[in-house]
Amino acid sequence: METDDHHATASQVETKQASFRSYAKAVLFSTVLVIVFGAFVRASLSGDGCGVSWPSCGGVLFPDGSSTKTVIEFTHRATSGVLLLMTIGLYFWARNIFDKSSVVRKASFWVLALTIGEALIGMLLVRYGWVVGDKSTARAVAMPIHLVNTYALMAALALAAAPRVIAEEIKFRGQGVIGWALGLTAFGSLVMAGTGALSALGKTAFDAELKAAQTLSGRIDLHIGEGAHPLLKGGVAHPLLAISIVLLILGAVKYVSVRRSCPEVTKWGRYTALGFIGQLILGAVNLLMSAPVIMQLLHLAAAVFVWVTFGIMAIHTLKVSDPLPDSKPKQIDEPAAGEKRGAMSIIGDYVALTKPRVISLLLFTTVLAMYLPNGAWPAWHQVLLVAIGGYLAAGSANAFNMVLERDLDLAMERTASRPTVAQRVSVKNALIFAVLAEVASFAILTMAANVLSAVLALAGLIFYVLVYTMVLKRRTWQNIVIGGAAGAFPPLVGWAAVTNSLNPYAWMLFALIFVWTPVHFWALAILIKEDYAKAGVPMLPVVKGERSTVIQIAVYAVLTAIVSIIPLFQNAVGLTYIIGAGVLNFVLVAQSIQLVKHPDKKHAKVLFKYSMAYLALMFIVLAVDRGLMA
Repeated sequence: METDDHHATASQVETKQASFRSYAKAVLFSTVLVIVFGAFVRASLSGDGCGVSWPSCGGVLFPDGSSTKTVIEFTHRATSGVLLLMTIGLYFWARNIFDKSSVVRKASFWVLALTIGEALIGMLLVRYGWVVGDKSTARAVAMPIHLVNTYALMAALALAAAPRVIAEEIKFRGQGVIGWALGLTAFGSLVMAGTGALSALGKTAFDAELKAAQTLSGRIDLHIGEGAHPLLKGGVAHPLLAISIVLLILGAVKYVSVRRSCPEVTKWGRYTALGFIGQLILGAVNLLMSAPVIMQLLHLAAAVFVWVTFGIMAIHTLKVSDPLPDSKPKQIDEPAAGEKRGAMSIIGDYVALTKPRVISLLLFTTVLAMYLPNGAWPAWHQVLLVAIGGYLAAGSANAFNMVLERDLDLAMERTASRPTVAQRVSVKNALIFAVLAEVASFAILTMAANVLSAVLALAGLIFYVLVYTMVLKRRTWQNIVIGGAAGAFPPLVGWAAVTNSLNPYAWMLFALIFVWTPVHFWALAILIKEDYAKAGVPMLPVVKGERSTVIQIAVYAVLTAIVSIIPLFQNAVGLTYIIGAGVLNFVLVAQSIQLVKHPDKKHAKVLFKYSMAYLALMFIVLAVDRGLMA
């Protein structure tokens, strides 16, 4: 009899919890509708429909509805009020059927708190007139905060609506690289949300000006012209950042889906990835159509959908009951025997994460590219800050690389003493360092130069980490041909830092480094072929042999020489460059031919060293020639 009573009680609890989840899902769906309708209020310029009174509308509880704007704004307030009542009910229901330690109960509390936060932000927007055509800094700050608060609300609702058997098993600590990948995705999504709010705000606040600009060039000038308002300039960052961040997020989602092998994680990870790709497509269509109201609403609705799918994926990923497959070799991951080290030794290890010797040549091309547009140096402090920002971006990419390639570094004698392999820097600390370095880089480049240079540096990082390190390096001998493009971004960063644009001359610098990279890297690969073979990395000398490698090197040496003469057809260089580039290319091709005749390490070493000198001297020749022509 007691057993029957126990089963009956358990069944009742289960029924109540199932009903609660259904209600939570209804609140989630209602919240999405209120959010999208709120975007309609902004896009339709109806935010002042009730004047500056709140919570009343125009000083009365129920307006007469004589104005369409008033009806729209009052409807939004009314539905928001109903939603607040629903979240109050959700919280007290959760208190009634879940104990204090319950994740669902805690999530329900945050649903209520964040809903109240939404209402308070809405009150500030109305009371201070930060609506319709207002262009104040306060509104520019409030809008991204509003959307980030909305995202947090959606995450709490997703957790409240999750089955208790899953929600109660969530473990946030001790997730390792998987936890960081999820955190990176969440952070990237919030950055896109914040910049998206600014972009939408610019379209609202400058609605009249944008409509008055009849041509595409006129609208572009409003956004990036000399007299462009900061709000419109900030809005340009959204599509540029979105492309880079989505690529990074796709890599993180793929990593999580592979490492946490679970049908639910795979399914929701696929939805999340497709959602982000769809977001990019909707964003592009939005731009092409000059952001009509319906496209703005679809864009926001899709963003909310993707955020929810990511939240569900994260919930399934963070289950304690899920296996936590080790994403890195055990001999690397276990802490080394503790030993006290001095501050300089610790600093040295973090500097080593950035691979300063590898960065030096890239940084050199960044700095000289700042001289090339005008044949003169910009302010010295700008050069210094851009150099620091460029170093941090490249250093961040290299730190991510060291985390992702610890197994390869362990297998190769040349890299076996790196800080992450020797356990002098933990995986967690290396990842924190990499993220902070990129954040600092983006901030410094934006403040010292412009958003374009910051986004280009970020794009170089993403290409190196996602395309080269995560996708190509372990799969194809073409890895360096395609992935080498990451090293061609620095001169674009330097050029954009000065001009806030990219012209054909700048892209020639990109192309020059792109075709030069295989010559340089494959010469090195011949020197360390045994290391690559031992680690199982399919570099060209390992896969195709040295004979095929030296022929490819010669081909790319000729291509490098061909690319270097492009400025002649642009009438962008003078006699100094013609003579200097001619000599440098002659030696490069000649040494490549020598390597074809003598495919040994001695000649490969000579070409490897000269290839570094070639690139540095080529940029010096370009700078001297540009200075003489200025």
